[in-house]
Amino acid sequence: MSAVYFHIPFCKQACHYCNFHFSTSLKYKDELIAAMHKEVLLRKDELPETPLDSIYFGGGTPSLLSPAEIGSLIATVKNHFQLNPEVEVTLEMNPDDYRDGYFEEIKAAGVNRLSVGVQSFMDGELMDMNRAHNAKEAFDMMYEVKKYFTNFSLDLIYGVPWSSMSTWQKNIALALGFDPPHISSYALTIEPKTVLAKQVADDKVKLPHEETIAEQFDLLVEMLTSKGYDHYELSSFALPGYHSVNNSAYWQGKPYLGIGPSAHSFYQNQRSWNLSNNKQYIKKINKGKLPIEREQLTLVDQYNEFVMTGLRTSSGVALNEIKNRFGDKFAELFEKQVDKHLARYHLYWDGDTVKVTKQAKFLVDGIASDLFLLNL
Repeated sequence: MSAVYFHIPFCKQACHYCNFHFSTSLKYKDELIAAMHKEVLLRKDELPETPLDSIYFGGGTPSLLSPAEIGSLIATVKNHFQLNPEVEVTLEMNPDDYRDGYFEEIKAAGVNRLSVGVQSFMDGELMDMNRAHNAKEAFDMMYEVKKYFTNFSLDLIYGVPWSSMSTWQKNIALALGFDPPHISSYALTIEPKTVLAKQVADDKVKLPHEETIAEQFDLLVEMLTSKGYDHYELSSFALPGYHSVNNSAYWQGKPYLGIGPSAHSFYQNQRSWNLSNNKQYIKKINKGKLPIEREQLTLVDQYNEFVMTGLRTSSGVALNEIKNRFGDKFAELFEKQVDKHLARYHLYWDGDTVKVTKQAKFLVDGIASDLFLLNL
């Protein structure tokens, strides 16, 4: 399994919680897309010679690109990589970007899966987050999505300002009304240097208590799993056969190539990332240089990532795989560190695999970091 990811760094407006790399100006859009084509050529030998299973357009807001621009990037990938006949081609999209005829055009361009950034069906919550769409646009678009796509994902955010258990329950119920094959749901986090961080610091915005956020997560899990969704990763729920191919590659440590400003890549235990500056990215690419930094992961780094990603997924962390990949000493240390969390009912053994208990899923990132090794 391998994947190509395109980071499209443009948005209509800045959401108050977002600290991803993006620009609200389309000034360099044409030059940047041309540079992305060139980056694919410069890096076409960085993935193993196996068919690609996923092409993913994220951002930013990829739906700000025209279907022709999206199609041209897909075509460049097809020209330089072997593709799985059932390759999953996902486009992240915001409801306010929909227009009549758009879905026919992006399907013709090669997109076969949508990831829709609904986030909330409540106008007040959307306004607090400074989303560019309103609830009616979200409803209208989702009705159209179902007409054209059998494979799509819907995003929801919990723990938003002023939210309650009742509003969150209504959001989940409204989402389920569209029978989405996949739902991604994330807790709102306060990222540094964002509008939300300043609003919270100035007491202008009140976030729910940590206990309420945990209860919202538990309600999410309960409502979705009761409807047949597999909670296969902390923030991801899918009906049978609809796990995200792209995201699964990340969690399984499979190679992926990130194209565009700030995009990350991973292959052969080396992580790399492009600089987060549109103008400098274009300048370097046009000179035939990669605007990139690289980091070779140590064995301890690899082990820590293996533990983190394993615990976040329903697969868990297999002791035998730790022995095979990292050696007996790592396995012995893992067993010792797990013991205290067994006593707290945070973790349990399923055969030779350690998994997170239902009641501790919301705490999984903290549990995983507690199991990290700093050195060996």
